[in-house]
Amino acid sequence: MQVAVLAHEKFPERAKTAVGVIRYGDYDVTAVLDRDHAGGQVADYVPGVPDAPIVEGMEDVAEADALLIGIAPIGGGFDESWRADVVNALNRGCDVISGLHYFLSEDKEFVALAAENDCELWDVRKPDEDLTVSRGVAKDVDAEVILTVGTDCSVGKMTVSLELARAAQERGIDAAFIPTGQTGIMIDGWGNPIDRVVSDFTAGAVEEMIVEKGDEHDYLFVEGQGTIIHPAYSAVTCGILHGSMPDSLVLCHAAGRESIHGYEDVSIPPMDEYIDLYEDLAAPVHETEVAAGALNTMDIVDEGPARDAVSQYGSDLGVPATDPVRFEKDDVLEALL
Repeated sequence: MQVAVLAHEKFPERAKTAVGVIRYGDYDVTAVLDRDHAGGQVADYVPGVPDAPIVEGMEDVAEADALLIGIAPIGGGFDESWRADVVNALNRGCDVISGLHYFLSEDKEFVALAAENDCELWDVRKPDEDLTVSRGVAKDVDAEVILTVGTDCSVGKMTVSLELARAAQERGIDAAFIPTGQTGIMIDGWGNPIDRVVSDFTAGAVEEMIVEKGDEHDYLFVEGQGTIIHPAYSAVTCGILHGSMPDSLVLCHAAGRESIHGYEDVSIPPMDEYIDLYEDLAAPVHETEVAAGALNTMDIVDEGPARDAVSQYGSDLGVPATDPVRFEKDDVLEALL
């Protein structure tokens, strides 16, 4: 499918959905919409991915079967400055894929245009209606369950899960990725959007996916969300931790980050304390351990200092660590598999 990706004023640093879809999705990305960087190329900002032009708006996109909204602001609202691009896409007969909490399928103008032009509105964050509470059975599946957890939001938990699952598959290991957020669902084509599920059903929504895939594969790499100390999102993190009943954890961190983004008065504790927080919270439901670490070194330009940062992070954790996008994964995979 050919898609245009909307990332106005956020590409690439604050457009993790756009970058994730470009890097891992099974799409032919024909353009990125970003008013601030129009005239540039994707490869100018994100190395190692298929290139595409960056354009002012949907009217500058040559070909597309769908428009994918590649940013999700805090709260998941719809920015009215995007409306013209969505209208343009629908009038051209393009489907629209959205990971917002604002459902396009409940917007009267978009619904009418979609019907008129035979288009689909896919609200990725709209959960199934038949979700239930957890039964506490994820631990009974045959697969080993590996969950990425983080020191903050946007430190790379989805990326780490995908990179490790694919590296395991390249070794001939039967591994699968379990998507829990809008970007992961867009990439893999299925999943439960955990941050949109009724609180009572959060653990159950994760468990449902573990049970569905757990006897079909040897390893499940579960995409984590948020962090356990986040003032806004800790409930999602806890639900995934208890619902998935992981056998091991990968602690993800962004190099140099010292506080929770957007809540700078909440400091990130020392790594040994963070390990205890996750392991102690999990233990009454299902004992687990931090078996590996992943450090996002995107903001460290030179390879030497980035490797040094990864080495120090592994020492702080007392387990193998890597930046799986940038460096080798073998030691981390050995610790997990």
